[in-house]
Amino acid sequence: MPMGTTSDLRPGAVINFNGELHLVLESEHRTPGNLRAFYQVKMRNMKTGRLSEYRFRSGETIEFVYVERKDYQYLYRDGDNLYFMDTDTYEQIPIELQLVGDALDFLIENQEVQIAFVNGQPIGVELPAHVNLRVVHTEPGVRGDTATNVMKPAVLESGATIQVPLFINEGDLIRVDTRTHEYVERVKEN
Repeated sequence: MPMGTTSDLRPGAVINFNGELHLVLESEHRTPGNLRAFYQVKMRNMKTGRLSEYRFRSGETIEFVYVERKDYQYLYRDGDNLYFMDTDTYEQIPIELQLVGDALDFLIENQEVQIAFVNGQPIGVELPAHVNLRVVHTEPGVRGDTATNVMKPAVLESGATIQVPLFINEGDLIRVDTRTHEYVERVKEN
């Protein structure tokens, strides 16, 4: 495993911390007055999905983990496994439901994803930053109700429920930010 220091911590890096793999989400160097500098790091445990923050001393040695990411296409769910197909070799692999985590909220058949591997073992499924999904159920908007920033719940084709503006109707195609689970915009269809 390659070793590095706290100055190598970047969002997206994977480190071995307390015997488990963690994905670095944020890393901020801080120098408080006349005290020693440190790095405040926000990270997600790749096994449990739990978020945590930790302070590393500046210059501390850290064990980085090489992560290989490959493009796959989601095919179907069978029990506690989700099946994905390698877009280059057409090989199908099963991934346990727990490894998919929050990505399951916005996963639909034929969705393009990236699967992260460490030593040939899958450790997680990553969706694109934005996905287009169809609204399957929402209350109709009231004509003339144009109050700004008023939201209503909408159920998407993936089964997730998010807040959308009043003008969104059933059947509309919308873009969703998979990181924040928020509505971005309505997508025009040809």
